Amino acid sequence: METTSITAWTFMQEIPVPADVADLMTQGETPVAAFKTFRDSAVFTTKRLIVRDAQGITGKKVEIYSLPYSRIDMWSSENAGRLLDVNAEIELWTRAGHIKIKVGKGTDIRRLDSLIAWAVLQ
Repeated sequence: METTSITAWTFMQEIPVPADVADLMTQGETPVAAFKTFRDSAVFTTKRLIVRDAQGITGKKVEIYSLPYSRIDMWSSENAGRLLDVNAEIELWTRAGHIKIKVGKGTDIRRLDSLIAWAVLQ
C-alpha cells in the first residue's frame, strides 16, 4: 500500500539518552532509548516518541515532534534480512498520517521493531 508520508526521519545509531531531554518529559515519564538522527536525536520514553530536529545553520532553533504511542495504529519494518541493512525502514501509520523512519547502518532494525512493539502493545 503506497501512501504519502507526513514526515520522514533517519535514525543513524543508538546513543545515550541526552541529558536535556528531561526538560521535555512529564511527571512519571522516563526515557527508555535514544537514537542519533540526521540533525539531532529521537528518544523513546515510557509514553511517547520525541524527535528533535535542529533547524538552520547554527542549529539553535529546534523543532520537536511528540508522538504518543496510543496514536500509532500500525507499523511495518522492511529490510534485506541482514542485521545492519543500509536500506532498512520502519513505517508508522498514525491518526495524523504516515511516518517513515529510515534506519541507518549503525542501527539494529530489530531493536527498533521491539521498542515500537513494547511501546504500542503495553
